[in-house]
Amino acid sequence: MKKRSLWVIALTLIIALVAAGCGQGGGNGGNGGADANSGAGGNGGNAGGEGKAYKFATDANYAPMEFMDKDKITGFDIDFLAAVMEEAGLKYEVTNTGWDTMLTSVQQGTEYDAGISSVSITEERKQTYDYSAPYFESTNMILVKEDSPIQNALDLKDKKVGVQVSTTAESLMIEIMGNDNTDLKRFESNTLALLELDGGGVDAVVADNAIVQEYVKNNPDKKFKAIPDPANFTSEYYGILLPKGSELKAKLDPAIKAVIENGKYAEVYKKWFGEEPNTDNLLKAE
Repeated sequence: MKKRSLWVIALTLIIALVAAGCGQGGGNGGNGGADANSGAGGNGGNAGGEGKAYKFATDANYAPMEFMDKDKITGFDIDFLAAVMEEAGLKYEVTNTGWDTMLTSVQQGTEYDAGISSVSITEERKQTYDYSAPYFESTNMILVKEDSPIQNALDLKDKKVGVQVSTTAESLMIEIMGNDNTDLKRFESNTLALLELDGGGVDAVVADNAIVQEYVKNNPDKKFKAIPDPANFTSEYYGILLPKGSELKAKLDPAIKAVIENGKYAEVYKKWFGEEPNTDNLLKAE
C-alpha cells in the first residue's frame, strides 16, 4: 500500500509538471503593462509571434514616466513604447533594471537592445550611445518646501541639494555648486532624493519637471512647491537609448514620427498629463 501510494504521488507530479510546461507557451502575447522582471510588453504589430523580441531596460522609479504598479511597469514611457512598437510591427519586452544597470547594459549592447527611462539626449551621452528620434520635451525644476526662500537655481549655491546620480540635474547642479561640494547630495534614485527632502536632509531636489509636478500633485499634505527656472534650466529632449551602431534606430525613428503625427502620441500624453502636447518642437528637434 505504501509503495503504491508513492507511485501514485509520483505519477501525479509528472502529470502536473507536463501540464505546467504546456501552459507556458506563447509567453510574449498580449499588450498592457510590463512585468517587473521579464516585462512582457506585448507583440505590437507582430502578433504572429515570429521574429526577435527586442529587450528594453528601464528604471521604474520615475512616476508618471515609468513606475511600478504592484508587479507591473506602467507610465507614459511604457504606453508610448507600446504604440511605437505596434507601429513598427516589432515584439519587445521591458525589464526594470535600475538606472545605472540600464546605462551600463545598453552601452554593452549584449543583454539589452535599448533603454527607455526619461533619458535626456546630451552631447556627452552621444559619445557613448545612439538615440532614437526625440519623443518628449522636458526641463528640470526645483522642489522645495512651501515656506522656502529659494526662488531659482542660483539660490541653491549655498544649500543642500538632492539629485539623482548620472542625470542632467546632477550635471546642472555641478555647474552651479561645484563637483566637490559636499552639499550636493547624489542619490541612486529620485525617490531617495525626495525622501531626503521630506525628512529635512536637503533643502531642495532638482529633477525633471514631470517628476516634480507629479510629486507635488500626489502629496498636497506635504506642502511642497515646484519652481521653474527657464533662465538656468533650458528645455531638453528624451530619446530611447541605444548601443552605438544599433540597427534598431532605423526601425524606431519612422515609427516614432508616425505615432506623433497620427495622434496616438497626443492620446497617450493626455492620459498621463491631462493636456495636449506641443508636438511642433518634437518634430523639429534632432
